[in-house]
Amino acid sequence: MNESQPPNRPSIKLPYFDFLLSSLTEDNDALAKSFGKHVHWGYWPEPKQATLTVEDFEQAAEALSQQVCAAGHIQNGQDVLDVGCGFGGTTAHINDNYSDMRLTGLNIDERQLERARATVIAKPANRIEFKQGDACALPFADESFDVVLAVECIFHFPDREQFFKEAYRVLKPGGYLALSDFLPNHKLFPLSAIKMPSWSFYGKCNVDFSINHYRKLAEKIQLTNTLEHDITTNTLPTYSYLRRLAVKQKITSLIAMVETVGLEALSRLNWVNYYVLGWRK
Repeated sequence: MNESQPPNRPSIKLPYFDFLLSSLTEDNDALAKSFGKHVHWGYWPEPKQATLTVEDFEQAAEALSQQVCAAGHIQNGQDVLDVGCGFGGTTAHINDNYSDMRLTGLNIDERQLERARATVIAKPANRIEFKQGDACALPFADESFDVVLAVECIFHFPDREQFFKEAYRVLKPGGYLALSDFLPNHKLFPLSAIKMPSWSFYGKCNVDFSINHYRKLAEKIQLTNTLEHDITTNTLPTYSYLRRLAVKQKITSLIAMVETVGLEALSRLNWVNYYVLGWRK
């Protein structure tokens, strides 16, 4: 461990989280509403009706968490693990909409958890714990959870198969795993061309996993597929919103701009698709 780092704080290279954590301390209302709770793309049931206001994106980000929770068949009275929980947005969504819940948010970056603990307060009927840990070595007993979620984060994990093994281990029989991910269309785009370097604004991302890879992995782990939902079109207004936000926030990072525009182009060309996926143990 680097001696300059506090205990339990691994070396995390996620420049966009560094930017957010720095900017959110400046009482930035627009940024706080956009990414101070949820740190992921938005979902619009009717994309053409997107108004691209701060409030519109705030609602769309909430709606994306709702999509993944629906894929996980969230119900009252469950034990739910939110892996890669960020600032606790999805955990907060469940806390606000369900009761008698035992919610655990896991993240490898303690800084993100510090904000989650400060901003996500359990309702009287619920229990919430935010815990530092590795998605590929979950610090929980076997068959601990009814649902495991991973909202727009699995591409940061070092090994999807190891995460699936761990998710399977901690799920109760009949439990659900649900996640969202950017998946390349291998028929239309060379796999090697979309690998992102470790120094990118969004950090090291493994985006070379297709829907067919997920099908084979689920079969290997013995998870039953319950949902494959391509919501690419519903997420596209995110890019227009990010451009507006970058201008207003005076974000001038060339790397951030190039990577975001590139992902938008790939998405509009149907070369990379945004999926919500679900499986049952």
